[in-house]
Amino acid sequence: MFEGEEQENERQTEETIPQESAENVAAEAAETGLPVQLSAAQARVLGALIEKESTTPDYYPLSLNALSSACNQRTNREPVMDLDEDEIRLALRGLEEKKLAARAHSDGRVAKFEHHLGEAFNFTRAETALVCLLLLRGPQTPGELRSRSERLHRFDEIPDVVSALQKLMERTPALVAVLPRQPGTKESRYSHLFCGAIASAPQLSGGSTGAGTLSLSADAGAEARIAQLETTVAELRSQVAELQSKFQDLFA
Repeated sequence: MFEGEEQENERQTEETIPQESAENVAAEAAETGLPVQLSAAQARVLGALIEKESTTPDYYPLSLNALSSACNQRTNREPVMDLDEDEIRLALRGLEEKKLAARAHSDGRVAKFEHHLGEAFNFTRAETALVCLLLLRGPQTPGELRSRSERLHRFDEIPDVVSALQKLMERTPALVAVLPRQPGTKESRYSHLFCGAIASAPQLSGGSTGAGTLSLSADAGAEARIAQLETTVAELRSQVAELQSKFQDLFA
């Protein structure tokens, strides 16, 4: 994208996403009994903002360019998405209307964006980490959430994860639900409800056996290490995108 076009896009985003303070969305939802309803794009944008605040704090809030890279990562995302900038702007506008995100105060010419999840729901760090992972990677088991949350929040034991999930389930309205356990698995998966109720996760093909479960367990350590490497690569790409944005801002 040419420099002039990017600046014009940032100005358009700046005009359509006004700055407003976050309100207590949770209280409003409790009064109506209806959960906050997000589109798939809004959920991805919100999850990406939450993640990058913890994993790359030096580059947060995010420019539109950096946010696009974070939303469209090929790793640590389920499903992988290809959101264009117009779709991201539209998602930001919807999140702003729900008081879940807004344009950050910045002295630079490039608009940057931040989430307001903490102000809206008064989450603990543990709850924020779990919501972030569920928004970005879909239904997961407590074991998966624990292994993937290291850079967001450290859970010492799996029961700590379950306890935080339980608190999210006990909210009014509930923000998380437990899915039916899949055949051949030891743990149930949990899903967020920000996009509405979710159908049961797909059954494992081929009728999983105990041997299959043992094989999955044996691969868990290697999978966690690969996931960490993929996360590092994705964050480096995000940092490069943000540096490019700062460079353009400096010489604009």
